[in-house]
Amino acid sequence: MDKKINLPLKKHIIGLVPASHGGLVRKASQEYGIAESDIIDMSASLNPYGSPFEHSEYGLDLKALFISARDGMYNYPDNRYLDYREAAAGFLGDGISADNIIPGNGSCETIRLVAECMINSGDVVGIPQPTFDEYEQQCRIMGASIRYFEHEGLMDITDEALKEVKILFVCNPNNPTGKLLSRDSILELAKRCEMNSTLLFVDEAFSELADPSQSVADVAATNNHLFVLRSLTKNFAIPGIRLGFGVASLEMAKALNTARLSWNLGSVPDVVGTALLNMEGGCYSKYFVASREMIAEEREYLTERLSGIYGFEPLPSTVNYVFVDIRELLMDSQELTSRLASHGILVRDCSSFYLLDNDYIRIAVRTRGETDRLIQAIGDVLTEAGKDYAEERLKKTIECAGTGLPACRNTCEYYPCHFSGQDCTFCFCPFYPCENPKTGGCWIESTTGSEVWSCEKCIILHKPEVVQEVLQILMSDSDTEDNLKVSWEKVVVPHL
Repeated sequence: MDKKINLPLKKHIIGLVPASHGGLVRKASQEYGIAESDIIDMSASLNPYGSPFEHSEYGLDLKALFISARDGMYNYPDNRYLDYREAAAGFLGDGISADNIIPGNGSCETIRLVAECMINSGDVVGIPQPTFDEYEQQCRIMGASIRYFEHEGLMDITDEALKEVKILFVCNPNNPTGKLLSRDSILELAKRCEMNSTLLFVDEAFSELADPSQSVADVAATNNHLFVLRSLTKNFAIPGIRLGFGVASLEMAKALNTARLSWNLGSVPDVVGTALLNMEGGCYSKYFVASREMIAEEREYLTERLSGIYGFEPLPSTVNYVFVDIRELLMDSQELTSRLASHGILVRDCSSFYLLDNDYIRIAVRTRGETDRLIQAIGDVLTEAGKDYAEERLKKTIECAGTGLPACRNTCEYYPCHFSGQDCTFCFCPFYPCENPKTGGCWIESTTGSEVWSCEKCIILHKPEVVQEVLQILMSDSDTEDNLKVSWEKVVVPHL
């Protein structure tokens, strides 16, 4: 009998499930035996333009910044982080002051801080779905109950519902869908939240890569019921240096700065973050203008390439990732992401997002060459999957034939795909790819740019007499692979 583990923790903590994230390059490297340097990570939505440190024209020297931060390693940081907060205020502009800024060790810490300071056990928070997992995770840690809303109906939330929730989280642009709500829409929602004593928590982590003019950070600086989160991780492509900040009213920022961890930024993040936020132009710097231009161009290219592949429906996006509906694909999101990972391409399986099941993936916008490699990998994966499905279907076909069930599947939704009276027992050809042009099959260029064997004009495996002869051989006691060779030679070849 298993003994219950007695841990001195709150009961709801023991049952917590970790939030899911992309960017698991090392894990994929270990699982699939691929060098980290050979993996293209399109599961984490980072700025594809790269960090400013990769572009000499922006005048930032990472090595020099590390050296300047070195002396700070030997002292406790000044936990007021005055330079960082001043830089963040200047980055946003619009009359925001350093006193409105709460420095954070990445987005997750700031979400946790707000949850800690507001939520009592049993309080209800509202989370429009699908969206970023960490809102729910951090609130559940504090003992909150979650009320879900559909993101598409966000603006139709009733006053009664708002009164019930202590915090309403809104990701704008939304992750994973890439939808951006207008500034006017958010401000209208903020007005209603204030009337109902609800905090509107707006996560603008991707704002600089979409349209910073839609930000409501300036309003948060004077509104006690509006909090805005900003991140440096995604926008500056520096996920290894955990940096972000919150924007709140003077009174709220003062309280949160008192409550946050005393030294939540080390000397290196403090110095690096301050330098990045001090770039001339802030959200409208030459760096971000170039970033947004590249993202728009490469997002269009990615969308165009994906649209040409059957089973992939990329949905409209405003930011550096594309949400893709794969419900028409033969495989689900878990299988697809696993197969792509085995080829060194990581995309985000969205099955962990509430309401999405296994029907969607999210793909980060990357460089043109990386997108081409993705498309090539998709082509390889679809070819491999076709062969695997053929083997699986073959086993089931043989099992069904052995039970005496009728072989013809005239109820197939594609019937008749070739001719009247055909037999659909072999939905997937067990000889694929035979590469024999006498069958009527031929090599064609696929939508992914590679050549694939097409069986469109082949009718041999749909002829009832061929099906029965092949089945008889496949049902013998010999090895299936051997039986396939025999049936090809004895049955198919004579029909050619």
